[in-house]
Amino acid sequence: MEIRIGIVQSMKELSVELAEGTDRDAVQKDVEAALEGDKLLWLTDRKGRRVGVPAARIAYVEFSSTVERNVGFGAV
Repeated sequence: MEIRIGIVQSMKELSVELAEGTDRDAVQKDVEAALEGDKLLWLTDRKGRRVGVPAARIAYVEFSSTVERNVGFGAV
């Protein structure tokens, strides 16, 4: 699953690919809790790296499922 976070007053967005099997509802609750308490939203990507985003700077959050992309001329 991939989560994209828009940052206030920034043209770029933060994209984090979460570990396989991550519970979307749990992550959504973490986002909501951070926004309510004006805290840092901490996310861990699929490689174990941690990313902290100040809740006050979050413009939007978008969830999407990770899709494997085939590259090249191989059989589909």
